[in-house]
Parts: sequence; C-alpha cells; structure tokens
Amino acid sequence: MEHIAEIVRGRRSVRTFDGKEISGDTIEKLSTFMAKVENPYGIPVEFKLLDAGKYELKCPVVSGTNLYVGAKVPQIPHMEEAFGYSFEMFVLYAWSIGVGTVWVGGTMDRPAFEQAMELEQNERMLCMSPLGSPSKKMSFRESMMRKAIKADSRNPFDTLFFDGSFNLPLTEEKAGQLAQPLEMVRWAPSAVNKQPWRVVVKKDAVHFYLKRTKGFHGERTGNLQKVDLGIALCHFELAAKEHGLNISFNINDPGITTESDTEYIASYLLL
Repeated sequence: MEHIAEIVRGRRSVRTFDGKEISGDTIEKLSTFMAKVENPYGIPVEFKLLDAGKYELKCPVVSGTNLYVGAKVPQIPHMEEAFGYSFEMFVLYAWSIGVGTVWVGGTMDRPAFEQAMELEQNERMLCMSPLGSPSKKMSFRESMMRKAIKADSRNPFDTLFFDGSFNLPLTEEKAGQLAQPLEMVRWAPSAVNKQPWRVVVKKDAVHFYLKRTKGFHGERTGNLQKVDLGIALCHFELAAKEHGLNISFNINDPGITTESDTEYIASYLLL
C-alpha cells in the first residue's frame, strides 16, 4: 500500500457507485488480502464477498453496485475491537487499489446479510460494506448524510489526546514522534462521526479509551463504538510502524483515573 497518511486523508466513505463491475484481477487482489488479514487480539475475522443478486441483499443507502463484503467474528471478549481493526485493514487496502467502501452497521437487511454470511450461533457480523468504483457524483441522499454528520470534519487534536492524565490536553508539538500516528487516529472513520476515542500518552505507553455514547450497542451488532476503537488502533499501529516506532500491543489497564462514561480499551508500549 502507499503511505498510510495518503490513504487515510484521501479516502472517503462511498455510498454511490458508478455501476461498473470490479475487474477479475481486482477481485483476486481483494480475496488474497482478506484471507490473510490479522489483528493484535489474535481473534479470527472471516471475510466473504457477497453478490446482492444471489443472496437477495438490500441496503437502502447504497446505489450503483451489487457487490458487498461481509465479515464475521466469534462472539467473545474484544470481538468488536478485533473486527474493527481487521475490517479497517481491508477498507484501507481496498481504497489503495481504487475500490470504494463504506462501513454499514445498521441500514441494511441484516437477516439477509447474516444468512449470506452463514453465521453460526456464536458468531456475529458486526458490519459490512459495499464494494465498487466511486461515482463521480454523489447522490443527493449521500450528500445530505455526509452533511448531517459533518463527515469531512474532526475534533481538535487537544480534545482527543492527553498528556499523562485526562487533566492535561496534549499538543501536537508535545506529542513529538507520536504526532503523526495520533493524527491518523484523529482522521479515522467512526459511526456517525462521533470520534469516541480518547488517548492518554505517557513516556513509555499510549493508552486508548472509549468515551461512550448511548445508542451504539445491540445484540446483533455488539458495541459499534468498540468497533470504532479497533479502527483507531489500526490507524495508530500502521502509522507508528511506518514511522519506525518500535511498539508492543497489550491490554493491561494502567489505572488512569477516568470519567464514568470512559472505558479503557488497549495500549501500545513504546519499546
């Protein structure tokens, strides 16, 4: 893939496609990539390409394509974070070879998609995405959706990232070599652009937290904001490694004092 910053800043969610079929060569590249996607939790995330006609799939917010990708994960602790990490790896790769995507967790015929994914009782398909070539012009509906959630804007750096504790905002200057990886976190996609990640940076570690919002948890979808945190972890790790940082993943709560609506997720140790 090209540089992670170029992909992250260049990518956008695509709901309007040009109607052209993806080439066989591109399908082969996507299939090869999805077969080897991993995540730091070591939880298997199984991908599957889905033909809308074959499986009678419907998604009212998508037009111009009949191809989707779904993924399923065992219903175990940290399934959401693992799913988010692995699915975002696929999303970024797809964009890098010219394939548009959009994270879809709710606005779909979920029973049909779950049947197409052949879910076992202990498995969940948290999200899916259409696949195709982006249309040169967005539909009116897509334009309105993006405007409603302010899709092209992000919260300021010092409202998302903190220096040592949640009492002290972190500036880009103070972040130093972590500034670019954190900026990639800032530009990560999230459900209705809530940007629920909060990060506390210490001398030897970077700790990720979820600032919860009500309405993002369901029996079939799990906690979609934890999926968002998986996306953020993916962006941070890819950018950190690209910048030559030696990091190690763990999930040992550092015990930093937080608000009641804020939950520890994971850390990267700086080695």
